[in-house]
Amino acid sequence: MTRYSLAVLPGDGIGPEVTAEAVRVLQAAADLFGFGLEAAEYAVGAAGVAEDGDSLPKRTADAVVDVDAVLLGAVGHPSLATAEGRLRPEAGLLALRKLLGAYANLRPAAVHPALRHASPLRPERLEGVDLLIVRELLGGLYYGQPRALEAETAVNTMRYTVPEIERVARVAFEAARGRRRLVTSVDKANVLEVSQLWRETVSRVGAEYPDVRLEHLYVDYAAMRLVAQPAAIDVLLTENLFGDILSDEAAVLTGSLGLLPSASIGDGPGLFEPVHGSAPDIAGRNVANPLGAIASVAMLLRYGLGQREAADRVDQAVAEVLTAGARTADIARPGEATVTTRQMGERVAALVLGAAVA
Repeated sequence: MTRYSLAVLPGDGIGPEVTAEAVRVLQAAADLFGFGLEAAEYAVGAAGVAEDGDSLPKRTADAVVDVDAVLLGAVGHPSLATAEGRLRPEAGLLALRKLLGAYANLRPAAVHPALRHASPLRPERLEGVDLLIVRELLGGLYYGQPRALEAETAVNTMRYTVPEIERVARVAFEAARGRRRLVTSVDKANVLEVSQLWRETVSRVGAEYPDVRLEHLYVDYAAMRLVAQPAAIDVLLTENLFGDILSDEAAVLTGSLGLLPSASIGDGPGLFEPVHGSAPDIAGRNVANPLGAIASVAMLLRYGLGQREAADRVDQAVAEVLTAGARTADIARPGEATVTTRQMGERVAALVLGAAVA
């Protein structure tokens, strides 16, 4: 039996709740497809600060580099909202990405027919929406030096090198080959020198993929296109800051952040997490939507473990549970019956195993 090692980082807020259901579904897929899992939990974010005074404790950092994949819940806590340095939960996430060499973030956004009502866009505008955002994750303003905050001045530096742009561009073009063969590269080349280098480099990489069409959009127009013509986008390639903003905008198309997964891949083990935050206001109430975390398990199976058939089965189970009418509070119509976090996870796991769900 093939066995895989997994580091599970539940994190903060609703993270432990949704992660528990994701692991439940992952174990169901392992049982069905005959591979083994060795999973161990580690602290990160505010949980890491509570355990070790560090948002990425050394014990966690040592563990994640030596596994096949990393599953993360969410980070963030109101009590540390003004914390600085490694006491800030989000700093642990940035350090984790850098430690794993996870330079490409993949965020799919597809609209399930049964949930068109949950989106603020008109249903006809959502027809055929199925896009993938490929965001560069280790460069740009979030990591550039120098950076400083003084009494009356603050400085951040946007910086990219040709190799950094090339490697994430290739991820986008390879992904497009398995989809509709269109890459839309986002920049601000009319204003920023960094974007000029981005556009030049992406164009050069694109020439290596004559079977994939490449278009360039300024970021402001790309933001408009996402809501005006979302079905026209296949693979959206962007740098770090623009990708952070546009991927949250794309999440609105689906009706809830709670539905969306992500994969961060690169030089080391992949990092898989739902795109939502820690939502401390609903933590511990068993009402959070675990489908983003469960869909992240599908990405973990596909990109982290190479178990594509199992990944397809999880994606299919998520689609089936929505078609059957199961709704957590965030995606329910007014007055519609809802299920708990655990009930949703149990239903998806049962569907993975082929069981009938009432």
